[in-house]
Amino acid sequence: MPRPVAVAVTGGIGAGKSEALRAFAQHGAATASSDEIVHGLLAGDAEVKRAIRERWGDAVFNGDGAIDRSRVAERVFADRDELAWLEALLHPKVVQKYVTWREDQNAWLTVTEVPLLFETGGEKRFDKVVVITAPAEVRATRRRPVDERETRLLPEEEKAARADYVYENTGSLEELDRFVAEVVEDLSR
Repeated sequence: MPRPVAVAVTGGIGAGKSEALRAFAQHGAATASSDEIVHGLLAGDAEVKRAIRERWGDAVFNGDGAIDRSRVAERVFADRDELAWLEALLHPKVVQKYVTWREDQNAWLTVTEVPLLFETGGEKRFDKVVVITAPAEVRATRRRPVDERETRLLPEEEKAARADYVYENTGSLEELDRFVAEVVEDLSR
C-alpha cells in the first residue's frame, strides 16, 4: 500500500480540533491526537518520569507514583522556562510516536491533531494542514479560562493563511462533519 496521505489538524484552544478529529475518524481516516500521546508519555514513559522527577522532585507526583498533570500544568503555565523545558522533553517523543504510528497504519488517510503545529515547525511532516478556527468569544465558552497557553499561539489568522483547508467552527457538529467529508472527498481525488 502506498504511503498514506498525512493530514494535520490544528487551531486555537477551544476551536474544535478534537471534534474535527472525531469527524475524520467517522469518515474512515486513521486518527491520532498529540494531546493523547502526551498523556501516554506522562503516564507510562520511564524516561519522561525520571526527567520530571529530577527536575521537579516528588511535588508533581501523586501518592501512587503517577505524574499529576494538573500539578505539572500549574508549574509550567506559570513559568515559560519550565514550559520550554517540558516541551523540549516531550515534543521529540510526540513526533516520533505519531510518525511511527502513521507508518504502521493500513489506511489511505491519516489525520493527527497537533495543537502547536506551526509553532514548532511541524507542518513540514504533513502533506496537508486543516485549521479549525472560531471567534474568541465562541472558543471561550468551550474551554477553561484563558491561560498562558493562549498567548504563545500564533494568531488564528496566520494559521489560516498557512493552511490548505480552513473551517470556522461556529455552527453545528453536522456542519463540521460536512466540512470534513468535503476535505476527505477532495483528498481522495
